[in-house]
Amino acid sequence: MKTFIVLFFLSLLVTSCADINRGIPEDVIEIMEKAGDNRKELEKFINNYASAGDEEKLKAAYFLIANMKDKTYAGFEVSDSNNNIIGFSTLNYSDYNSMTRAWDSIVEFRGKLHQQRVELIYDYEIISADYLINNIDKAFYAWKNYSWAKNLNFKEFCEYILPYRSTNEPLEEWRDYFIDKYSWLNDSVVNKNDPVEVCKWINNDIRSWFSFDPRFYEHATDLGFTDMVEMKMGRCEDMTNLAIYAMRANGVPVMSDFTPYWAKSGNNHAWNAVLGADGKIVIFMGGGANPGEYKLNQAKAKVYRKTFSLQPGSLAEIKKEWEKAPPYINRNGLVDVTRDYVPVSDVELQLGAEIPDSTRFAYICVFNTGEWKAIHWSFIDDKGNVRYTDMGTDIAYLPAFFINEEIVPAGDQFILTQEGEIKTNRPDTINRIELKLISTTRKVTKETTDFVEKVFLKEGENYELFYWDNKWISLGEEEAMGKPLVFSDVPSGAMYWLINTTPTKDRPERIFTVNQEGNIIWW
Repeated sequence: MKTFIVLFFLSLLVTSCADINRGIPEDVIEIMEKAGDNRKELEKFINNYASAGDEEKLKAAYFLIANMKDKTYAGFEVSDSNNNIIGFSTLNYSDYNSMTRAWDSIVEFRGKLHQQRVELIYDYEIISADYLINNIDKAFYAWKNYSWAKNLNFKEFCEYILPYRSTNEPLEEWRDYFIDKYSWLNDSVVNKNDPVEVCKWINNDIRSWFSFDPRFYEHATDLGFTDMVEMKMGRCEDMTNLAIYAMRANGVPVMSDFTPYWAKSGNNHAWNAVLGADGKIVIFMGGGANPGEYKLNQAKAKVYRKTFSLQPGSLAEIKKEWEKAPPYINRNGLVDVTRDYVPVSDVELQLGAEIPDSTRFAYICVFNTGEWKAIHWSFIDDKGNVRYTDMGTDIAYLPAFFINEEIVPAGDQFILTQEGEIKTNRPDTINRIELKLISTTRKVTKETTDFVEKVFLKEGENYELFYWDNKWISLGEEEAMGKPLVFSDVPSGAMYWLINTTPTKDRPERIFTVNQEGNIIWW
């Protein structure tokens, strides 16, 4: 009798699991199996719409779960060169300059500092059915009831209204707050079919209480909704996330675009874009400039759009689990939109370096804060050829491998001209020149990101000149004495770099070439 009861129970259990899985897409089942003990929450979420016979919301539920694969909260702490956490807090300092001075003083004693990941929590492990149900119901209400959202198709709705998170911020409820905060929208908007106008109304309010603060450059964990509302400040990524919360809660189709690294200045940048009623994208800065006002004046080598949906052609989806890839471009939800922003050209090269064993990818880098940093990738064919698609022109590049989490040169450094031609910078050690230098460049932080300006050499301070030949090679150090610094016996035709030898957290000085007339061209 006991044996019969046990077998009957097991039969019910197997039948129940089969019923739950019947009709569910395989990618959804895959995530449910990863969820472990939290699977019951995902099942409850699905059954809420399956039992009600709401096919559209059920499809939306499948969309959210299927794309949870890489959705996480990632926590970081500042660590020293030995990976010891030092407890550095950006908000312990009154402004960016005092924070930078403190950072530099720590570097002197503890070596180079970096952001170390200390926590990684996958959404499917902790997310609740109630949270997801509230998210879908509120998103559908906005889509179906606001005039400016009704023209969105289901795919656009899923990508630009439905998602419950933006990046790697803490998982929190934010829709109810912004629905209530902007309950006056429908009465204020003049053209109720224009999402761009609605975007301006909301953004005008956000910028009245939230602002950019460069201290948050060293606050590597993305701020959560609660932190942003309480602190009322953040970096560009936080600003774009805040705008996404506020806009999507009220049916405005908003997204975030970003450049991994600026091509002719330091840092990187993220900004927002709104999908207009005409299907065109209009950029703006959440908490900053409105659509139609915002301009991106820096050189852009590569621009990506963040998506909630996984992109099968992304590097993160193509590479094998054991293969490492550089940050920022190693994401599942990226779409290359560079050609929407700048003139582009494909770059085809044969790598000039020996290809390490088991290396399938080569990267293309720009020079940023004293280092070559990867912004795009290519497969390496069996002849050592690579093809980098849609690269911004009039920019200095370096092909590279990513070995042991380090950028390793894979060929000659070159300029991609405005005409799309490749101009290689090879140092000529036979034909040497004399360089007279009166300036270098420095970083200027404004408009939620970093810019560069020329700065004259400071009398009494030391400067070191380098040229690139598969690595930076020093040409000596000179003290500025109120007149041009003179460096003799310099290889011609190279890429050069003049730095102030005073230690800094990063290197703001830009690289340069010298044209036939002897003029300096900054890159």
